[in-house]
Amino acid sequence: MTERLVPASAPAPVPVERLGFEMPPVFAHPGEERAHRKERLAAVLRLLGRLGYEDGVGGHVSARDPEFEDCYWVNPFGRAFGAIGPDDLLLVDGEGRVRQGERRVNQLAFAVHAAVHRARPGVVAVVRTQAPYGRALAALGELLAPVTQEACAFYEDHALLDEFLGGGGAGDAERIAGALGPYKALVLRNLGLLTVGDSVEAAAWWFIAAERAAQVQLIARAAGKAVLISHHSALATRERFGSDLAAWANCQPLLETAGAGPSTS
Repeated sequence: MTERLVPASAPAPVPVERLGFEMPPVFAHPGEERAHRKERLAAVLRLLGRLGYEDGVGGHVSARDPEFEDCYWVNPFGRAFGAIGPDDLLLVDGEGRVRQGERRVNQLAFAVHAAVHRARPGVVAVVRTQAPYGRALAALGELLAPVTQEACAFYEDHALLDEFLGGGGAGDAERIAGALGPYKALVLRNLGLLTVGDSVEAAAWWFIAAERAAQVQLIARAAGKAVLISHHSALATRERFGSDLAAWANCQPLLETAGAGPSTS
């Protein structure tokens, strides 16, 4: 007599509260937050270097110190992104004076970061480095268009500084900070991209996302006439995917490739 097989039952659903879901860590002491922020900053620099977003000595990522007023951690002048660890970072005040570290800082570049940090107290990190498609978009003097879901994260949340500021004059940093205004990103005409975030990861993700959005926009233009996402849909998409928390989460898998380790360690 043939035994009748009874189909196995599917596993029971796992309770939502038992499923892992990372969130930005919270620290009880500024020293712990400082160590974590420096580790993230060094990891982001290595990531940007791996992606090829580095050109000579011009690129910088800065992070606000969690305790010392008007002081920021930044990569030193003349060091390759891929070679930087937390101990290599400089603590620099808003006047460009190195408070901790053993190397010089790029004074002209850092002045822009300091101006942005001062104008935006809620900003933790600023990214200003070199990437090809962002520079190509900047050469056209254009904003990112809502041609993809990812580009909608920047819809009506980035600006264009429509003048070339390449001389590094005393007023350039303030003009850049003013042009950024309340937004997450700025296209610097004939120069490239600048992004900010309420974490190092968020600022880094916005830079990477803006660079990729610029790439798709330029490819689409070369192939034909891109169809824009409607105003209503672009706004709704930005509300869903355009927060700094979403940017933080998106950056975590990328940082794993940079040898950063778990974000909550």
